[in-house]
Amino acid sequence: MNLLYLKALLLGIVEGITEFLPISSTGHLILVGSLLHFNNEKAKVFEIVIQTGAMLALLWEYRARLLRVTAGLANDAAARRFVINVLVAFVPAVVIGLAFSKVIKSYLFYPVPVALAFIIGGVVILWAERREHQVRISDVDQITWRDALKIGLAQCLALVPGTSRSGATIIAGLLFGYSRQAATEFSFFLAMPTLIGAGIYSTYKERALLSSADLGWFSLGSVAAFVSAYFSIRWLLRYISTHDFSAFAWYRIGFGVLILLTAWSGLINWTPA
Repeated sequence: MNLLYLKALLLGIVEGITEFLPISSTGHLILVGSLLHFNNEKAKVFEIVIQTGAMLALLWEYRARLLRVTAGLANDAAARRFVINVLVAFVPAVVIGLAFSKVIKSYLFYPVPVALAFIIGGVVILWAERREHQVRISDVDQITWRDALKIGLAQCLALVPGTSRSGATIIAGLLFGYSRQAATEFSFFLAMPTLIGAGIYSTYKERALLSSADLGWFSLGSVAAFVSAYFSIRWLLRYISTHDFSAFAWYRIGFGVLILLTAWSGLINWTPA
């Protein structure tokens, strides 16, 4: 297999597995890309585009719910409220992302800052899980636009690579009184416009970097992301029915420490992403 295609396959699998878990897909892609020396400008576009593959897996998993919402927009207040909530939560990340994306990419898209974000995020998850949960929202249909706005503001934290978009929104949901199921599902639904929008915007903005020759390995990465994301989503939904998120926190902390140790010791030459 061509080396470029092998890298695309590996990164697609990494993207799909990590996108919807609270462990930061962007952080993992930066780290794996650094190890593979796959970190030029076109690689960064690739990493965003393949999120669309993961997103299609999410759309497939929730296709029945989305079809019901679409069919009910004309005469179902609950369907309209659902769409409004997702859009309200989506807006803050768009505004903040457009305003600060260049600064963030210039200073934070590197392995060591990502490792620090892994560790800090893990500590926050442990703290959140040790608090007493008072559930006031057990289903996404109970969310108000004010609740949605709070989650949208929390999603802005994920602009820092290594923080995790799903981690920020799920843990924020727990802190604001969502059940684990409701927090996870709303994080999933919010991911739909967020990741699709990021993919379209990045592809258009960097279109000069792309050519028809890129179609093959971009497609392979997207398909790999779709397949691995589908199984990751199904697994996570089963997992949270009987577990909390502490295991993800310890993984983040351990992985972050490992990156820092290998960077400090010189065991791995972490090149800039």
